[in-house]
Amino acid sequence: MTKRFRDCNLDQMFVLPPSFHKWLPENHLAPFIADVMDELDLAAFYAKHEGDGRGRAACDPLMMTRLLLYGYCTGVTSSRRIERATYDDLAFRYLAANQQVDHATIAAFRREHGKALADLFLQVLRVCEKAGLVKLGNVAIDGTKILANASTRRSVPYKKLQEREKYWEKVIADLLAAAEQTDTQEDQRYGPGQPADPLPPDLATAQSRLEKIRQAIAALEREAREHLEELERQAQAQKQAAASKDAPAVPEAPADQAKPSAANRSRQRDKAKKQLKRARQNADSPARQYNFVDPDSRVMPDSRHKKSFVQAYNAQVAADSHAQVIVAAAVTQQVNDKQQLVPMIQAVKGNTGRNPDVATADCGYWGTDSLLDSALEGIEILVPPDAQPPPPGGSLPASAPNNAEAQQMRAVLATDAGRKKYGLRKTIIEPVFGQIKEGRNIRRFRMRGLELVSCEWTFICTTHNLLKLHKHRYPKPKPQARTKRTKRGERKQREANAAFCSHRRSPRRFGSTPAYSSQRANRRSGPPPTNRFSIFDKLSGRPRAFEGRVIRHGSASRNHVSGRSVSAVHAEPATSKSIAGDATTV
Repeated sequence: MTKRFRDCNLDQMFVLPPSFHKWLPENHLAPFIADVMDELDLAAFYAKHEGDGRGRAACDPLMMTRLLLYGYCTGVTSSRRIERATYDDLAFRYLAANQQVDHATIAAFRREHGKALADLFLQVLRVCEKAGLVKLGNVAIDGTKILANASTRRSVPYKKLQEREKYWEKVIADLLAAAEQTDTQEDQRYGPGQPADPLPPDLATAQSRLEKIRQAIAALEREAREHLEELERQAQAQKQAAASKDAPAVPEAPADQAKPSAANRSRQRDKAKKQLKRARQNADSPARQYNFVDPDSRVMPDSRHKKSFVQAYNAQVAADSHAQVIVAAAVTQQVNDKQQLVPMIQAVKGNTGRNPDVATADCGYWGTDSLLDSALEGIEILVPPDAQPPPPGGSLPASAPNNAEAQQMRAVLATDAGRKKYGLRKTIIEPVFGQIKEGRNIRRFRMRGLELVSCEWTFICTTHNLLKLHKHRYPKPKPQARTKRTKRGERKQREANAAFCSHRRSPRRFGSTPAYSSQRANRRSGPPPTNRFSIFDKLSGRPRAFEGRVIRHGSASRNHVSGRSVSAVHAEPATSKSIAGDATTV
């Protein structure tokens, strides 16, 4: 008789079930996203499609949003890969209602509706709050470098731009001279007044390049000049405050804090003078490089590889400790995180409506001005002033901050409570970056420009919260405890003992044992072992030696052989025999 197989004919009418809901299991991520869309407001997407109804039917924003949400949740961010997935991926076909969308349509939708996609962050955060995933007991803040959609090879410093500007000015002058000479020769040959030829391609290319270079130079100079004006404005305000009798130069510290000493005030003034001096030098010759592909991106040091630089943005995140839900997200062009503490705390309050109890950040966020900001009142801020905690009784480095705020922070972090609260920082924020960059492989932005990149990063954080919500609604079953493994020889020995010792038979293996029986239940489980002795030996009552013991099958013994019970009655009296050199009475 041949084996029967299930039918797998590809020519049948329905390869998949007729209902979309039967394509995937209920706890799958795709049906979950489809259900969550009913809790979100998509009015901003439909507002841009209002018209008189004429023209070709457009793709439904509901379907496009579902595709982008599931794509970013699974690490598929390319519009071409999403288009391909609508053909060969069952989850994407389910969310697209078995329709295929062109990659150009997907890219245009993401670019045109970037702000509306970013606004979904607050709506998903509200859903997470209703599910009890946001507590704001301890919020960790950190930043990571996300690569820009550009290369460092297209970044040019200011001096190089000036050299290229002079080069292309000379090239254009030579091309204009050559064009004028050509016009003179053509006038002599064809006569004046004839129609002029169009601009030569070489000259058009050179002029466009020169125009782009001049725009880059102007942008760098304008940025450096604005930074200098801001520092001069701050310096002027400090001078006026110092000269005024009513307003002190340094804000008064609370009663429980020590007032800044004269040395600290002098150090702050020297620091401000150095910043102003560097800003004036930068205004004369800007030090920043200009990228022609994404001008808003910056050259930043790579945290993975020392002494290497990447074209990237600084992505900021604030995550809650209860379920690692992101409660605030932002993108900045600053290389370091020193000025991002206050904006992130304000973003947390703006998104959730309340301040966290504790906020932790690494030493890159340390700044006396940030800690004294009024926006941080009522929040326990734990930010170490040192990258490595100083040894007890050891001296601090010369560059380490040593003002009253730094000393107070070191004292708080040295306590058991402070150490315990700050120790949660890595377990809160680092897994978030790991799940985004390693788990979903999102290491580079698809959009260009600070505004669109900020919207994309907020959308990425939205999908992170959706994954946390999906995990909360459909938790994975806990794995069963593993049984203790034994060595192979020991397991065989135990099976043999259970086979030949009738008083150690397992009730699970041989059925229930009567209450009046003298047999003791065996704790071992598994299939019954094979008995190597013959039935004749058991029926005859012939004794056998096993591990130095003689086992005789008496008249009252019941032996299970091949699943049946066999009884034997022996009429002869017991005798004394010597087995294996030992005299044993049976």
